[in-house]
Amino acid sequence: MTETADAVIIGAGIVGAACAEALSREGLRLAVVESGMVGGGATAAGMGHVVVMDDSEEEFALTRYSRDLWSELILSLPPDVEYEVRGTLWVAADEEEMTAAHRKAAFYASRGVRAQILDAAALAEAEPQMRPGLAGALLIPDDAVIYAPCAARWLIEQARGRGASLWLGAPVVELRPDGVQLGDGTRIAAGLTICATGAGVTALFPTAGVRPRKGHLAITDRYPEFVRHQLVELGYLKSAHGSARESVAFNVQPRKTGQLLIGSSRQFGATDPAVEPPLLRRMLQRALEYMPALAQLSVIRTWTGFRAATEDKLPLIGPCPGRESVYLATGHEGLGITTSLGTARLLADRIAGRQPAIAPEPYLPSRLPQPAHA
Repeated sequence: MTETADAVIIGAGIVGAACAEALSREGLRLAVVESGMVGGGATAAGMGHVVVMDDSEEEFALTRYSRDLWSELILSLPPDVEYEVRGTLWVAADEEEMTAAHRKAAFYASRGVRAQILDAAALAEAEPQMRPGLAGALLIPDDAVIYAPCAARWLIEQARGRGASLWLGAPVVELRPDGVQLGDGTRIAAGLTICATGAGVTALFPTAGVRPRKGHLAITDRYPEFVRHQLVELGYLKSAHGSARESVAFNVQPRKTGQLLIGSSRQFGATDPAVEPPLLRRMLQRALEYMPALAQLSVIRTWTGFRAATEDKLPLIGPCPGRESVYLATGHEGLGITTSLGTARLLADRIAGRQPAIAPEPYLPSRLPQPAHA
């Protein structure tokens, strides 16, 4: 059986769903194919943190643009997306980290992003469960949290409302010059193919320059307002972007349900999705070092996921070198939920021939030292 479309999107996680929503608004006839379920994979496995980051100018540009796009949707999103502007508190353990907090604050302020330094007393007032003795924090008040699986489903439904077709349980077994071949023998002929499969991109593009990063998370029972902000230790920046094969950092997110998501861990070279008790214990112990009162709470579930990481820590957004009808939308590592809308808008602008709101060049796959082809 052969189906036809203007474009086929491989993957219905948050990035693929955002691409479907954006391209359907361009009037394209879309087919979205997903081997599992909408909003599964890394989308279901991660924290729903919508955050502006400042590790590089390129990361800042994409995360700020994307956060602004999320904020424009506040009134349109259904309740199950659980969009809440909680703000991010970057917690400083000592004076060295407070110096880093002031640098970050100056960076944000000079670029029009609201930021506020909290001293030790203000931090204790903002988050009473934090341990005494912390130096303070940087508050980014406009960051948000969402429940990403429901956000992905909503984005897909917007696309389907404009005529997009959705193929679930449909793995792509062959990427063809004019579309894709599915595992059940169906061929979808399309002029454009967008690959938004996260860490699974290497199955179709072995040289894409993406490697999987395994992470652990835990979720508690319901404890409303135990934590008020997204909490991240400033040391996270060192652990998340260092060269160590394994690292953990304090990262706690309040959910609208009253539950807390507790992270985070980072592993390269791990391929088994099983929870690893020694690393999980390290991660939870790190959380207790910042918030000892967590020991009183009940953890009801733990799990892992794999994020798609690139060497330069920027995503791959744009045409695949040597295959100009194929676009990549992957490599977002832990920022796929934040940057999904910005990614989709960059692709839509390029396909429509429009000038994008931010420079697309830093994210183009052509920047890689090797061509990203199948």
